[in-house]
Order: sequence, then structure tokens, then C-alpha cells
Amino acid sequence: MTEKFDFWNDHSETFLEMAYLWERRKPLNNPDGYGRKTGDCGDTITIYLAIENDTIISLNFQLDGCIHTNACCNGLAVLVEGKKTEDCWQVKPEDVIDFLQTLPEDHYHCAELATGAFYLALSDYEEKRKAGNL
Repeated sequence: MTEKFDFWNDHSETFLEMAYLWERRKPLNNPDGYGRKTGDCGDTITIYLAIENDTIISLNFQLDGCIHTNACCNGLAVLVEGKKTEDCWQVKPEDVIDFLQTLPEDHYHCAELATGAFYLALSDYEEKRKAGNL
């Protein structure tokens, strides 16, 4: 018989902190980058980027989804804030999963959804920049 998973004691402190952090869950007016993606699970993430000198100053988001998706969005923000946009294309779902330490395998798709919405926001930023709209 396998032991039952104890949510509060078996998750990493990092996962729990990211899962219950709400400060970034708000839209930005006139974001430099915007991306929205809905996953097969039905969760929807909208990412808003504030960027200065090609450096991500903040990543905010809104979501209609589970606590695991919230953890992935916050973890992604920690990984990319303060980094150059060109370097952020290297951030993969596995990086978010590794950062959170205890994201359940059946929720790895949440990390994929978060990074997918993020890539859309990065693309939006690059298009605006090339068009001279920033």
C-alpha cells in the first residue's frame, strides 16, 4: 500500500509559496507584451509583460485555472524577471517544473501552458518593437 500524498507536508516550500502567491495576478495597462493561451485542460492564462531596455521588469498574469497553474505562472515570473528578452526564449516548461520541485506529473501541462502563453507575449513584444510601437 502506498502512502497518501500530504499536500502541505510533501510539497516543497517553493511550490507552496508559488501556488498561493497572488501579487502578480493582475493585468497591466498597455503591456509591452501580451499573450493568451488556453490549454486542453480548459485553463486559460493571460500574460502581461513590462519591459525596459529589452529586460523583463515584471510578468503579471490572469488565469482561469487551478492552483498548479498559478504556481507555474509565478515560478515562470521568478525565472524571467530581470532577464533579457532574448535569453528568455531559452526558458522551457522543464525549468518551471524543476524550480517548483514538487509539481505533480499530471500537472506538467500547466508548466507547458504557462510557457506557451509567455512565448506569445514575447512574440507580441518583438512585433511591437519591430513596428516601432514601443
